[in-house]
Amino acid sequence: MGKKNDVFISAACALAAVTFLFPGCKPGKEMIVARGPEKVLLEQAAGFETTGNLIAARDAYQKLVADFPNNKEIADWQRRAEQLNVKLLFSPVVTPKSVTYVVQAGDSLEKIAREHATTVEMIKRANSITEDKIFPGMKLKVWNAPFSIFVDKSQNLLLLKSGEEIVKSYTVATGSNNSTPVGKFKIVEKIVNPTWYKNNKAIPAGTPENILGTRWMGWDKEGYGIHGTTDPGSLGKQATAGCVRMSNQDVEELYAIVPQGTEVQIVD
Repeated sequence: MGKKNDVFISAACALAAVTFLFPGCKPGKEMIVARGPEKVLLEQAAGFETTGNLIAARDAYQKLVADFPNNKEIADWQRRAEQLNVKLLFSPVVTPKSVTYVVQAGDSLEKIAREHATTVEMIKRANSITEDKIFPGMKLKVWNAPFSIFVDKSQNLLLLKSGEEIVKSYTVATGSNNSTPVGKFKIVEKIVNPTWYKNNKAIPAGTPENILGTRWMGWDKEGYGIHGTTDPGSLGKQATAGCVRMSNQDVEELYAIVPQGTEVQIVD
């Protein structure tokens, strides 16, 4: 009898404790534990992403970053927002910085890209076009706002920007002994699978000796530019002869987005 009483008393105490801590709880009802606002917003972001609402998902992640700057998850939220930014660039979703363009007689992808300060690759990828053929009356999503590039040598960080908005950030390598020049430059040359010239010798693309990787974006300062790499371990360091070095995957993405004429600003 004593043991039964002990069990009964213990159960009664446990129930009383729950009722004290959670006054709204009643036997036979579920306890509802309040969630923080960041958890609610995070669930909304994930839900938008799952349903393909890329703009709403991106905006939700950006709001998380802005509203909860001290949260330990902030780096992941920022990464997700940036990934969605790039996904939007290459998607058919028309955004405030893009337009629906109706192809006219005499148009070409090169002409449309040049008139809108974008790239042929951006147009093709956003509209799921695999060939260069277009026809009058065809509707295309075309990006219609200028990009700029900002490189912070102290952090070995490259920012792709549209106006004041950071579209995406990339870890890069800059010049050893602070050799990357400071100032404002423009991209004047773009080459896929560039040949590297060393000591008057041409080193073909795709060979381990060719340090330029898969893309080259040369500036209006001879000998300097943004390129890929055969040494990804150098990223995040001051390790180049003066150029800005990116992973091949990142430089290929950036190459597809920015046209010739894009401003590049380098700061210490």
